[in-house]
Amino acid sequence: MTGDYLFEHALVITMEGTGLGIIADGAVCVKEDKIVAVGETAEVKKSYTAHRVISAHNKVIMPGLIDAHMHSGLGILRGVAQDTHHWMEKGLWPFMQFLTGEQRTAGSLVNLIEAVKAGTTTICDYDGGMTDIVKNHVQLGTRARVCDMINEMTESKSEEREVGELYAFDPAVGERKRQSNVELFEQYHETENGRITCLFGPQGPDMMSLELLLDIQSLAEKYNTGLHMHVAQGDREIDQMLLRYGKRSIPYLEEHGFLNERLMAVHLTEATAKETKTVASSGAAMILCSGSIGIIDGIVPPAKEFLETSDRFALGSDQAPGNNCNNMFNEMKFTSILNKCKYQDPTLFPAWQMVKATTINAAKAIGMDNEIGSLTPGKKADLIMLDLHSPALFPRINGPIRNIVPNLVFSASGQEVEFVMIDGNVVVEDRVVQTVDEKEAMRNGQKHADQLAASARKISGKLDTPLAGMMKDGLL
Repeated sequence: MTGDYLFEHALVITMEGTGLGIIADGAVCVKEDKIVAVGETAEVKKSYTAHRVISAHNKVIMPGLIDAHMHSGLGILRGVAQDTHHWMEKGLWPFMQFLTGEQRTAGSLVNLIEAVKAGTTTICDYDGGMTDIVKNHVQLGTRARVCDMINEMTESKSEEREVGELYAFDPAVGERKRQSNVELFEQYHETENGRITCLFGPQGPDMMSLELLLDIQSLAEKYNTGLHMHVAQGDREIDQMLLRYGKRSIPYLEEHGFLNERLMAVHLTEATAKETKTVASSGAAMILCSGSIGIIDGIVPPAKEFLETSDRFALGSDQAPGNNCNNMFNEMKFTSILNKCKYQDPTLFPAWQMVKATTINAAKAIGMDNEIGSLTPGKKADLIMLDLHSPALFPRINGPIRNIVPNLVFSASGQEVEFVMIDGNVVVEDRVVQTVDEKEAMRNGQKHADQLAASARKISGKLDTPLAGMMKDGLL
């Protein structure tokens, strides 16, 4: 058979079997949007050739990484909400009240470029204004599982909200955002050769009425898709749930039938061990955003307890104003180290488990393991190639132990990624994005960031936050 691409003489990490399915001298053949052959180079070349043969000696080829939770529309707010308590109320809200849809979309594209250049091929993007943001995924070529973030929060100015005050709901806001998610689904689900798929995105059980939450659940059932939702996201959410319903988030969701295979439960920051086991046992997935929650809350969520019951476990980068990057190599390393420290056990969260949490297990968590997550004939041709000659991956040792997987997790930064293929299309080659003009995206994004900053300066004298104090003291 003649394929379109044949990668030969690579160290191939297939993610097949109980281990990582490593082939020391491997080949991968791609035809159109599918992987058609994976195996030893000598064996694959007996039956396959290609229009383009790529020598991958001293390269790693592995499945593209999956970012299971990203708010790409907040990329334009990178760096405005760190080193402070009440990250959302005191960091984000002073800016978000001025944030326009055009600014969200411009910042999103830069975030997505950052992610794909670091090897991310699938992104679960979860944000307001997704009917505009999704166009960035279409243009850039990423595989995207998208939803509009639905809440019922009144659109008051940040200075009118007090920390700890019970949120006021506006049904009209909820209905508008619900309808946006429906329109997104009907317009984009399974478009771009199936590369774009849609979910429903309630922001959290604390941010809407039970009536709206149940309505969104019915929509997910009607359209046979999943729910992407923050669950037990910090003491802020738990306090709101206790004030409004007298129940914590997870018992509340269990009571109303939300804990099942449709649910992608993000964070579980404040979940107890028992609550975490309940989520895992229900078939729901856990999406862990270690970098973001570590920076925002100084907390390591109960991922260990979840993994004792389920492997529907994925990592997410969350958002740039919390985590400061959208890079899954960062998440793998952060997750492993934080949990080793939390439990004072260096054997926990080993490198191989982190690779699974960004590939095959992540694909299970987001309901796409029949299409992506491993280099398997018949699956989508989503793969990345990394340069083993990069200083961070030096030296390459194959025996008596192989050091490549630990180095990918604990040493790589994403700069080692030199080639990215999504759906059989080359999106990055020689570290250069092929589908959009990166420099123009940066220029446009900065123009919008300058406009947003100018708007936020209007209330700068009213800000009573640690960050405003740091600015005044010359620390920012």
